[in-house]
Amino acid sequence: MEPIKVLIVDDSAIVRKIFAQEISRHEDMEVVGTAPDPFVARDKIVQLKPHVITLDIEMPRMDGLSFLKKLMKYHPIPTVIVSSLTTRNSRMALEAMECGAVEVLAKPGGSFSVGDMSLQLVEKIRSASQARFLPSSRKTAPAPGGRSPSPGVSVNPQALSETTHKVIAMGASTGGTEALKSVLTQLPSSCPGIVVVQHMPPRFTTAFAERLNGLCRMEVREARDGDSVSPGLALIAPGNFHMLLKRSGARYYVEVKNGPLVCHQRPSVDVLFHSAARVAGANALGVIMTGMGRDGARGMLEMLRSGAHTLAQDEATSVVFGMPKEAIRQGGVCEVVSLEDMPGAILRALVATGRCRNMEKQS
Repeated sequence: MEPIKVLIVDDSAIVRKIFAQEISRHEDMEVVGTAPDPFVARDKIVQLKPHVITLDIEMPRMDGLSFLKKLMKYHPIPTVIVSSLTTRNSRMALEAMECGAVEVLAKPGGSFSVGDMSLQLVEKIRSASQARFLPSSRKTAPAPGGRSPSPGVSVNPQALSETTHKVIAMGASTGGTEALKSVLTQLPSSCPGIVVVQHMPPRFTTAFAERLNGLCRMEVREARDGDSVSPGLALIAPGNFHMLLKRSGARYYVEVKNGPLVCHQRPSVDVLFHSAARVAGANALGVIMTGMGRDGARGMLEMLRSGAHTLAQDEATSVVFGMPKEAIRQGGVCEVVSLEDMPGAILRALVATGRCRNMEKQS
């Protein structure tokens, strides 16, 4: 099988050297070239035909975001954005993902070591190599200020108001920032509390939550340890920390904590889903979306066994049909739903009663 051909685009010679060394340790990858700026990168892309590029945000002559926009217009290539942990760069990285980049990686430095970076670098390159560029008809750009739920979906407001004891747990990875935006912007402000794990580095999750908060009808923010999970609020797990759902009496809240990587991830969807199964049971709704790997599959199965209703994004609308596919394979999914239909499916599941057919078969 042909190795994944990688082109490294970064103005730092040290970063280019570190990335090349780390990537070359893996037999399924080959560094075909490096470039110090987008102009050199442009020529090398034509010459070397890489499968994946890693792209720095801040570079001389042309910044990475401007280059990415041109690249996606004329020569789309799966791209991993590489950025230092600054607020400005985090926002630019999110814009890059809106423009077509599929993964984001923090540069080594500060609290983020080369060892951490190496583990995530190879996983993100593998993810990017499997990413599909979806047709423009599959991409949604909800307008701020509140769209109604999915077209044709009608949910009784009174029925939804009676779901305040329920919790929605969502997990995503590659392609997930845009998929989550598509779903969350279509949910009403009266929606039950939502807890979300999106595989992203520290600070990027802060910018992601702020971005969603400006688009959604519900409040969205990065989770803090002890935050209550309440209707009209979505909490995003902070990068490099696991998030667990907890309960005290009738109150749901989150625990944000350190811990070992789970399925090569921190935060991990499995950690969130396992906790939701334990403390919420049938009052939980699980949603697993686009992403590579198996994170979330075992946790979703446990949610289903505890009585929860579970949804998975379908292959046609997933940038990478890895996490949903594995959850389906393990038997933990009640419904497979397109991205466009996911908001409606969530609302219907919230007001419905009874367990899903998959659970009935396993009983």
